Amino acid sequence: MDYFDIKNSLQDVQKRLGDIQAVFDVSLLQAEIKSLQAQQTQPNFFNDQKNVQRVGQRINFLEKTISKIDNLKFRYSAINDVFLDCTENDIDILKDLSTELNTLTSDVEEMMLLALLNDKYDKNNAILTIQSGAGGTEACDWAQMLERMYLRYFEKQNFKVAVLDRQEGDEAGIKSVTLSVYGDYAYGYLKAEKGVHRLVRISPFDSNARRHTSFASVEVMPEIDDDVQIDIPETDLRIDTFHAGGHGGQGVNTTDSAVRIKHLPTGIIVTCQNERSQIQNKQNALNVLKSKLAELEEQKRLQDSKEIQGTLKKIEWGSQIRSYVFCPYTMVKDHRTDFETSDVARVMDGDIQDFINEYLRQSKIS
Repeated sequence: MDYFDIKNSLQDVQKRLGDIQAVFDVSLLQAEIKSLQAQQTQPNFFNDQKNVQRVGQRINFLEKTISKIDNLKFRYSAINDVFLDCTENDIDILKDLSTELNTLTSDVEEMMLLALLNDKYDKNNAILTIQSGAGGTEACDWAQMLERMYLRYFEKQNFKVAVLDRQEGDEAGIKSVTLSVYGDYAYGYLKAEKGVHRLVRISPFDSNARRHTSFASVEVMPEIDDDVQIDIPETDLRIDTFHAGGHGGQGVNTTDSAVRIKHLPTGIIVTCQNERSQIQNKQNALNVLKSKLAELEEQKRLQDSKEIQGTLKKIEWGSQIRSYVFCPYTMVKDHRTDFETSDVARVMDGDIQDFINEYLRQSKIS
């Protein structure tokens, strides 16, 4: 960037910082921290460990948000102060400022995106399910590849993950997996991944090395906090227990620890078999059901909106939101935003934030 490019970029960053501060009012965030810290001093506060964890996580998030805003403001001021002392002839200084400004602009964009995540459940943890679709063994292998991609992405985001349920494929891969994802704005980011994902590659399972197309769906729900009341009468539930399948040790596989719950009014079925305890599996399954019912209510409220409803369709040709092409060329393309890259390996290694960012930007604009 030359002198005038830097000047214009600094003005743009200043405006965006103003927008960020309007959304994240630091004085309000600090007041909330004080209120939460006051709760921590109450005599019976530590009797409820879930609330202890929730309050601690919220304080940590608020403190990190304030720190990020202060850091962006400080960096902007430092760059702007140096720029004000520059002239068009200070080539070396302008070059250094350009590099620092590019990094700052990227970080401001990321914070702006966070400011856009203001829907009802965006701040919540998420429950993500990958389901293999049309394609048999190929689709099961593809579902497992997607699982690996998301696990790598969670590592990059410092999200924590717990497996709620996992169904192995008959020959390879997985039929389905359900993951609890814990982190700031986990649902807000991951809702961009709802839909059908399509793979095109030379099949490692085809002795004739032919090209195959496989599909898998990704479902994302917000985890519902315990303080959200969702009444589920026992009479509305059919609860079955069975032997857990897959790897997990003798205790898992030889007892009726796995739980399947069907919500009779809606027909929703959830399964959990990852824990050794039937009680734990039942509680986890009920939590997933609670999230599904909450999302269903939100869909009814926002019938014409795609914010919660997503674009989940039948898992086959013509319904994909994103294509991953390994052959005859390499490309990953999101069909909703037209954002694409030829670096398939990087994407499969969890580098999907650019796809998520572009989806969130365009969904807010539209």
